[in-house]
Amino acid sequence: MIESRKDLKEYLKQDKIALWCKGKKRPSRFGDEVWRFQILLRKTEYHINCSKTPAGRIIALIYKARFLKKSVRLGFGIPLNVFGPGLSIAHYGALIVNSKARIGKNCRIHAMVVIGATDGNPKAPVIGDNVYIGAGAKIIGDISIADNVAIGANAVVVKSIDEPGTTWAGVPAKKISDKGSFKGLCPDIFTDEEK
Repeated sequence: MIESRKDLKEYLKQDKIALWCKGKKRPSRFGDEVWRFQILLRKTEYHINCSKTPAGRIIALIYKARFLKKSVRLGFGIPLNVFGPGLSIAHYGALIVNSKARIGKNCRIHAMVVIGATDGNPKAPVIGDNVYIGAGAKIIGDISIADNVAIGANAVVVKSIDEPGTTWAGVPAKKISDKGSFKGLCPDIFTDEEK
């Protein structure tokens, strides 16, 4: 969670690396909608979490209004304070995440993904670090996903995945490989120990 200006800078830096924007200083006017959205997400989180004065709260509300408008325009249902640093949204278009979900650092997520609760249970998935989530995947319920897991396109995950570094696919999702998420993520996000 972003709790200081230092945190904000680190989140923005890690998101930029995860989006493979390393050589660019800032998003271009056309074609970098997702990157601009992620910058707005992080700045909104910062202002909502850190604003203590009346003026700061007004600024936070302005950021939140801009964030909600951009979310609707791009088709994202992404709540604040859910994703860790290094978020990489692959494409804009229908993406729904429950506000109770907690997702670790370096998550790569594609369009048409749903991460949510079920059966009136308010608990949502807890997803580890370095997780790749393919297009159309559904991760539902009070479950957890281990670090370095890849979830294939259109997979339906309704049970916890406790084995790190594995790949899961199908309906319901089953383990299909002992190779994890490293191929689908930007290589620059990993420390030497993780490689």
